[in-house]
Amino acid sequence: MSGGEGSIEEGIERGGERLMPLAERALWWPARQALLVADAHFGKAAAFRQLGVPVPQGTTARNLEVLSTLIERHGARRLLVLGDFLHSAHAHDAPDTLAALAAWRAAHTDLAITLVRGNHDDRAGDPPLSLAIEVVDEPLRLGGLALCHHPRAVPGAYALAGHLHPCVTVGRGFERLRLPCFHFGPKVGVLPAFGAFTGMHPVRPARGDAVFAVAGEVVRRV
Repeated sequence: MSGGEGSIEEGIERGGERLMPLAERALWWPARQALLVADAHFGKAAAFRQLGVPVPQGTTARNLEVLSTLIERHGARRLLVLGDFLHSAHAHDAPDTLAALAAWRAAHTDLAITLVRGNHDDRAGDPPLSLAIEVVDEPLRLGGLALCHHPRAVPGAYALAGHLHPCVTVGRGFERLRLPCFHFGPKVGVLPAFGAFTGMHPVRPARGDAVFAVAGEVVRRV
């Protein structure tokens, strides 16, 4: 881990709030006992299979298992989703995906969930009412933060967003790897995609930006 502002254990401060990047591609906000994730894209694999594209199965179950582990580990009382909860309208016709989401929600009835609508949510429609998810438009202001899906500066707050699925390249030659990352600029921070079946987009950090790469079970500042 490089030197500079804080450590992984201490987290990073933005908008007067302390935030903890996690190896599970989620962000922990201790003051609010809240987990933040972006771009889960539930139902994406099912949508591809409906189109005849052979893609991995079980991605929804794995993502939900990770969420359950994080909730238990941190004692989370709230889940904040920064857009793209469902991948497309096909998710509403995917019985396995809907059943997995319903069973997971039934196991976490005390968890408050808020979805900040993203571009895929606009196309997919809001999650089923039975999931008891509050759905709002961006930005959602909480404390010193503005929660968004699309990365953009919000006056008077530090914006957290998703949408870009950011990654960085480490290593050289044949040993180069693309790793998902958290990218914190001076006014906007972007979370990596939480979903297991998503692409990635390389970022070009500017001087002074803080970038935390995720490599397996480790988060390192690069």
